[in-house]
Amino acid sequence: MKIFRPICFLVFFSYVQCQTLQRSLLAAALRHINSQNYLQENLRDITSIMVAQFLQKLTYEEVQTIVEELVDLTDKCKILKPHESPSECAHQLMTTFLEHICNNQGKAERQEFSDCCNLNNKARLKCFLLYKKDDADDSDVFQIPNPEQICETHKENQVSVKERYIYEMSRKYPFLYGPTILTMSACYETAIQSCCQEENKTECFQMKLEPIRKYIREISWRHHHLCEIGIKFNHKVAKAVELVLLTKKQPKTNFSEIARLAVYIKNLHQTCCEGDVVACVLGRSQLMNYTCSSQSVPSSKIAPCCALPVPFQGECIINSENDDKPDLPSLPLSRFTEDRFVCKQFSDKQDDFLQEFLYEYSRRHSELAVPVILRVDTVYQNLLAKCCKLENPLECYSHGKEMFQRVIRESHERVKNHCDLHEKLGDTYFHDRLIILYTKKAPQLSAQELVMFTKNMAAAATKCCPLRDEQQFACMEDLAKLILGALCRRHEAEPINAAVGHCCDDSYAFRKPCFDDLQVDGTYISPPLSCDQVISLKENLCKAQEEEFQTEKQKLLSNLVKQKPYATEMQFQSIIADFAHLVETCCQAETSEMCFREEGSKLIEKCQSLLGGK
Repeated sequence: MKIFRPICFLVFFSYVQCQTLQRSLLAAALRHINSQNYLQENLRDITSIMVAQFLQKLTYEEVQTIVEELVDLTDKCKILKPHESPSECAHQLMTTFLEHICNNQGKAERQEFSDCCNLNNKARLKCFLLYKKDDADDSDVFQIPNPEQICETHKENQVSVKERYIYEMSRKYPFLYGPTILTMSACYETAIQSCCQEENKTECFQMKLEPIRKYIREISWRHHHLCEIGIKFNHKVAKAVELVLLTKKQPKTNFSEIARLAVYIKNLHQTCCEGDVVACVLGRSQLMNYTCSSQSVPSSKIAPCCALPVPFQGECIINSENDDKPDLPSLPLSRFTEDRFVCKQFSDKQDDFLQEFLYEYSRRHSELAVPVILRVDTVYQNLLAKCCKLENPLECYSHGKEMFQRVIRESHERVKNHCDLHEKLGDTYFHDRLIILYTKKAPQLSAQELVMFTKNMAAAATKCCPLRDEQQFACMEDLAKLILGALCRRHEAEPINAAVGHCCDDSYAFRKPCFDDLQVDGTYISPPLSCDQVISLKENLCKAQEEEFQTEKQKLLSNLVKQKPYATEMQFQSIIADFAHLVETCCQAETSEMCFREEGSKLIEKCQSLLGGK
């Protein structure tokens, strides 16, 4: 048996403890060391993922029934003839699955998808994808109500426990890629097996399953974000994102190889985002085989990953650290702003030329987040589009370096100001400031939505701002793109306002600066609310946990801002402070309800004064 070197996942948030997840991955990998053909051995699970991700409302039993009905076709993918392609088999399985849904009119899901079933194959698939709902909250992916019971079930039927876990993950995270679900289900299965042998099973489950749960939620967020880029923006943007990510990870790999892989991975993302789980698993496996079978593995950081069995290579490689930055001469980058033939190259082979610029810039600036590098790339494209029309273009585009530096400096200053404010105000008041700012920008969102959206932004600041300068910058930019991506998906589902739509649709690279610069939405007319409607003074406030009470205060703050967006922050905070004091006082009184009624009138009066007698 091979000895595996430790592999550390790149962690997206502070929640996931790297060492714990690492041990989980390695333990699961060791159990699958003898797996010869992971795709064929797991086709049933792969089919289950596809069914549960499309038909999220179905019960576990209903999903398994459909999987059984597709099993004949699934089995054909296991015994392909030499001339038959696995990807063709995957496509056939997806087509048959959609046909199956549309032909079974008696099933409950038929009514929901009736409009999709009237369309042809490609349009039908796009229609089905629109029905996927990624509304996962912070609760556990798979609840374990009774450790003793789950251990007994696992002892009786290990397959059933794993299949149910796959079902729960798939329906909760419909955009989570199939290969990740398979890998994490193996980690889950291994954790269950290990914990069921422990005396304190509950503590063991918490320690081993919590990092897996956090990782799943966070990687799903990233997968959905990548899907959004592919859908909302043209293929050039999606390819540029992959090219930057690959170059940052493998800065020693040559340009032609990076460009080729970027196209392959972009197409693979599209396949995975379309829910073709078999093709997604197959494509990931082929990519990992290619990467690890190269004569020289492209990055020293991924070499340990290649020692793992196939299903675990992917998650390991994708989340490995960037390779060390090589010593690179300045000449290759200088030619993009100092060579007199730039405009000819830009005119003759624009896409190739710009990709090469992106490659050379990324490998020299691996410390920068993807959106920042794409901002530089956008500035360069616009510069050439303008300069190459002039009589002396060289004089014009020779100022490119200063423009690139300005883009980075301005982006960096935005993050620094953000973090300085966080340090000055502290977590709670910083979150309140974000609520005020974003309620003004997007007042059409409900108070609950605004509180949750800004909670993610505040959590990002809490995580990123204590880091050293370079890491702080990259961390904030990286998390901001995900948070704003989620806001833009909300806008896509139900339009918020024209300004938000512009920031979401105009430029992926400049999405964050666009949102930063949004002001009060002057088109919004708030529905008239009196203060007794805005302020909720009920006895159940006394039973609320600290986090629930904080949410109630912040919802009140958001509703006040909607009514009076131009009032001062001090005016808002004065009412919030009085509200908190009133709740504390009345919850200690003998009769809370009477206290709320008598003392609450004074707060209502103060609020009415702020709202101008509304």
